[in-house]
Amino acid sequence: MTSPVARGACPRLSEPMQTGDGLLARIVTAGPIPLDGFTRLCAAANEHGNGVMEISARGSLQVRGLTRLSAPLFVKDVASLDIELCEGVPVIASPLHGDPDAFMDADALAVELRRDIAGKSLALAPKVSVIVDGGGVLHLDALAADIRLRAVKTATGPMLHIALAGDAASATPLGLAAPCDAVSVAVQILSTIAALGPEARAADLLRDNGIGTLRTAPGTRIVLAGSLPMRSPAEPIAVHRFKDGACALGLGLAFGHIKADALIELMDIATANGAVWVRPAPHRSLLLGPLTEAKAVATRKTAERLGFIVDARDPRRRIVACSGARSCASGLIAARTIAAQLAGHLPTALGIVHISGCAKGCAHPGPAPLTIVGTSQGCGIVRDGTARDTPETCVTADDLAATVNRFTKTREAALA
Repeated sequence: MTSPVARGACPRLSEPMQTGDGLLARIVTAGPIPLDGFTRLCAAANEHGNGVMEISARGSLQVRGLTRLSAPLFVKDVASLDIELCEGVPVIASPLHGDPDAFMDADALAVELRRDIAGKSLALAPKVSVIVDGGGVLHLDALAADIRLRAVKTATGPMLHIALAGDAASATPLGLAAPCDAVSVAVQILSTIAALGPEARAADLLRDNGIGTLRTAPGTRIVLAGSLPMRSPAEPIAVHRFKDGACALGLGLAFGHIKADALIELMDIATANGAVWVRPAPHRSLLLGPLTEAKAVATRKTAERLGFIVDARDPRRRIVACSGARSCASGLIAARTIAAQLAGHLPTALGIVHISGCAKGCAHPGPAPLTIVGTSQGCGIVRDGTARDTPETCVTADDLAATVNRFTKTREAALA
C-alpha cells in the first residue's frame, strides 16, 4: 500500500489549505467567544463555505468548503467580530476560564506569552506550539507541544513546570520557574529553536543541545525538577461547577464535526438560557457558560436533540474518525459515514477505534486496538497498530460490522 505523505504545514485563517471539499481554514481562539460573535462566525461559515464546522482534537475551530474567492471574504467577516484569535505560534491555554481547581489564570499568562512571541518575529516551523496549563480539572496532559507550561502548587506559591517536546507523559522536564520568569524562559527556548532553522522543533533542540544546555543558559531562572505525575484524563463533556454557583456546560461534536446551522440554533438556546460565552476545547468539545445548573440541564437537552454528544459514555466518543473521502482529497473511504454506522455496534471492551480515510492517520497518529484504514482495496483492518501499518486484511464497508464483531470476540478470548 502506498502511504500518503503527511503535510508539514497547518491551515490558518489567512492561509487556508486545499482539501477534497475546498479550502479549510483553522481558527485558534485565544479565549471565550461572545455568543453573538460565534453565531455570526457560523453564519459566515454558511455563507462562504459549505456549512461544515469542526473542532479538532486540540480544540481548534475549522471551517470547510471555502473557495479562492470566498476565503478572503470569510477572513474579512471574522476580522469584524469580537473574537480574540491566536494567529501566530499556537499558544493553547486551559479551556475552562474560571476553573475553581486551577492554580493560575492560564488565559492571562497565554496573552502575555503570545505578545512576547509576536514581538520577536521568530521564523518557526508551522507545527511549533506551546501549552499553558493552569492546573485545573480540564488539564491539557493529553496534548503534545514543543513547550509545556503547567501551573503547580509549591510551598512558596504557584510556579510553572516547564517541559519540552511531548505530552505530559513523554515531555522532557526542564524545571520550575516563577510566573514572572516563565514567559521569558519560553520565548528564549523558542528563539533557540528558531536558530536551528525554519523546520526545527523542540525535539531537534533536545537532540542537538541537550536539556542541560537550556538549564544553564544565561539569564535562565530555573529550579531543577523532574517529571510531574500524570493526572486522571480530563473530561470536558460534563456540567462544570464554579465557586460562585454558576456552571459551564461541556458538549462534544460527534466525530469532531457538525453543521453551522446546528451551532447557530444551540447559540440561540444558550443565549435564552443566560449563557454569554462559548469556547472550542480539546477532545473535539465545546464549552458554554455561565449557566445555572437548571439552565445547563435544559441546554443539554436541546444539544442532544441537535446531535451533540452530551454524555461522556456516548459510544461515538470511542471512535476517532477523519473527514474521509469527498471531504479530503487523500481519503479512500467515507470515514465519518462508516463511524456513524459502527458506533452503535461497538462493545465497551474494545476501546478506541480509529477510522482513517488514508494511511496518513491525521486524526489519530498513535496506535489503537483497532484501526480501519482506507486502501485501494477497501477498508483495511489493522490490529494494535496505526493507519501507517500494513493491514492484515481488507473488507468492504458492508462487511465491517461483522468483521469488527469477530475481532472483538477474538480479542476478548485472548484477554480471558
